[in-house]
Amino acid sequence: MSALLEVQGLGKHFGGVRAVHDMAFEVGAGEILGLIGPNGSGKSTTLSLLMGVTRADRGSIRCLGRDISRWPIHRIANHGVAMVFQHSRPLKRQTTLENIKLALLKDSILDVFPKPALDQRARALAAKVGLTDVIDEPAERLAFAHLRRMEFAKALALEPQVLLLDEPFAGLAPAEVREFIGFTESLRDQGLAIILVDHNVKAVSGLVDRIVAMYLGEKIAEGVPQEVIGNARVREVFLGSSADHAEPSSADRSARTELKSGLQSDPAENKVLEIKIEALRYGKAQALEQVHLDIAAGEFVSVVGLNGAGKTSLFNAISGFTSYDGDIHWLGNSLRGRSPARISRDGIAHCPENRELFTYMSVQENLQLGGYRRSADERASSLEQLFDLFPRLAERRRQSAHTLSGGEQQMLTIARALMQRPQLLILDEPTLGLAPLIMDAISETLEKLRRELGLTILLGEQNVHFALRHSDHMLLLENGTLRWQGNVQAFHDEIGDSYL
Repeated sequence: MSALLEVQGLGKHFGGVRAVHDMAFEVGAGEILGLIGPNGSGKSTTLSLLMGVTRADRGSIRCLGRDISRWPIHRIANHGVAMVFQHSRPLKRQTTLENIKLALLKDSILDVFPKPALDQRARALAAKVGLTDVIDEPAERLAFAHLRRMEFAKALALEPQVLLLDEPFAGLAPAEVREFIGFTESLRDQGLAIILVDHNVKAVSGLVDRIVAMYLGEKIAEGVPQEVIGNARVREVFLGSSADHAEPSSADRSARTELKSGLQSDPAENKVLEIKIEALRYGKAQALEQVHLDIAAGEFVSVVGLNGAGKTSLFNAISGFTSYDGDIHWLGNSLRGRSPARISRDGIAHCPENRELFTYMSVQENLQLGGYRRSADERASSLEQLFDLFPRLAERRRQSAHTLSGGEQQMLTIARALMQRPQLLILDEPTLGLAPLIMDAISETLEKLRRELGLTILLGEQNVHFALRHSDHMLLLENGTLRWQGNVQAFHDEIGDSYL
């Protein structure tokens, strides 16, 4: 099978961040290639490079025998490459038919007015992707799945030979995912070469012919799905090193025992956080559905799941950053209608995945902002306590946050949250992109927080072994639904290797 698209030595930096490095792969007619990897692996950046949305720093992209790596987007599209982008951006007041007809218009100033045959082609495309029933509906009234179908129709209007799919299953219900998988398979059967990126590893592995696994911009494995999913390096990246699941020290075990013994015998009577989210949506995309759970005082609860499972959406709902249907109670009081600032003052501190540091302010200034509502004496006392807890931050207290390493920035994010003196600490992907040695330091810090402060901790993690090392209770989110919850041993026994 000859390749329609060949990539060699592809590289892209954004400032000091290496987004893609020495990437190489090929895809042929009638083949689906899947790109998988944790958040920040460079998957979507790779698609942007292929489509010309972003210009590569180095390397070559050959399509149909020609190097297109320096071509503008419109020339790449005319050469036979189309992309279904992750986010739908239709003309909202125009109908489905009109949006598709716009994609069919020639890229020429001489073809301003559409010919009658254009209407027939647009209707045929709408029928092909299942939009006939809503062909005269304005785009703003369409369901989310219909908007995704429209994006497929617009891409197919270019009559591509290579189709790039960025997160095509994101926000879809399981039944809709199955439908889109069937449609994508039909495109492969028609001879298209397809490159697909999606966080739904199970859906990808069941659909594609080959997989390229990426991590921190590099290819770490390539082959048939079963071979790549079973690869030790791939499993380490998604699940964490088995070394991360080392048993806690005797001091940590004793501290946990003391913490638990200080709680009431019935956890239901000691719950501090009660979550009953019926639905959470971003526009028409549903991120969470029927997520009900309780968290007791002093508990360490880990929410695991692949990217796109809904972990960050759950945390944002608790902290008041996004609206939802249902209710959340903290210390017996509803959080509905409370601002994030009020929720923070009420004892919930949130460490976001992207850290949100003030990068050109010093370490100490970032920490002082975290405790700005407290008195000067309280801030000074907390600063010294936190510098004892994070000696690296003490050494770098005058440095700007942007000069810190990734691990040091994560420590600063946690320390800033602790300046609020919270009762509940939410940690969203604290190990993302960190080296094993730094993960060990974060791990030790979490155990100290439990031992010395008795915090209730809610952790969101892709690194399952890291989560298992610390947790009392595990929750598994899949496609926005709470698939499983229980203790650590039960997770081992009932979930185990089926996580991927």
